[in-house]
Amino acid sequence: MKSLLPFSLPGRFWRGNIHTHSTQSDGALSSEAVVQAYKDAGYDFLQLSEHFIAHYNWPINDTRKFRSNDFTTLIGVELHAPETSAGELWHIVAAGLPLDFAPCALDETGAQLARRAREAGAFVGIAHPAWSQLTLEDGKTLDAAHAVEIYNHGCFVECDRGDGWYLHDQLMNEGHRLTAFATDDAHFKSPDHFGGWVNVKAQSLDPDTLLQALKDGHYYSSQGPEIHNISLQGKDLEIVCSPVDTIAVVCGNSRTCVRTGKAITTASFDLAQLEKGWLLKKPSPWFRITVMDHAGKRAWSNPYWWDELR
Repeated sequence: MKSLLPFSLPGRFWRGNIHTHSTQSDGALSSEAVVQAYKDAGYDFLQLSEHFIAHYNWPINDTRKFRSNDFTTLIGVELHAPETSAGELWHIVAAGLPLDFAPCALDETGAQLARRAREAGAFVGIAHPAWSQLTLEDGKTLDAAHAVEIYNHGCFVECDRGDGWYLHDQLMNEGHRLTAFATDDAHFKSPDHFGGWVNVKAQSLDPDTLLQALKDGHYYSSQGPEIHNISLQGKDLEIVCSPVDTIAVVCGNSRTCVRTGKAITTASFDLAQLEKGWLLKKPSPWFRITVMDHAGKRAWSNPYWWDELR
């Protein structure tokens, strides 16, 4: 069997959160205190993504002074511009922005702002779609996005709108090739921290290396469980992970492959099963993996496209 990305790459996994706030926007803690909290929790990197809006005087939090040999930071923000179908501001995570990134112009739309951020070198993510009540049409307008925030711990804790897979999967079925990232969106005003993160595969903790790995989709997301390897030979798939009670292969239709039990650490599937069923109109061109432990904590792979695996 051949290991799939990012598990086949050299290097190691680095744990990080790219959506969090300090007192430079609407967070409860200082930048230094937020960084220290994540360091103490065992994270390898962090981005303080302040609300980039006039209300907070357009902050881009320069966290370079917190970098060390064993912890680093990305520079980025949470972008805002009018307006979604719900009549609210866009929320767009941009990781890897230059410190002199210009404020949103009065006539600039969310889609235009996202394109400008990507052109400036950022990894662009559609933030908390369930909390923002984004529609499929909303998602399609943000054509510069690399990814969808498929889990936002703060939104889950505070209003049970933390899941963004509905938008990600529908956009994938429309042909948009997006990855999927989990975050905290922590403000430290509630238990909204240390609940969702990305594990990025890279050869070093260099910020530019991590940023490129995010853009390339060389990561998986988690609330706790670990995915150790995903390998494929033809339609035969094998998954190795930390002990979990469910391992599921999900695709662009209602078909799934599932194994359940106690403390499962490996599972094999014949993915030809995803192409069978009396209700099935056409097979899915992509699939992804979810593992879930006894406490309901999950980890998620990025999607795999069959035409990229052949």
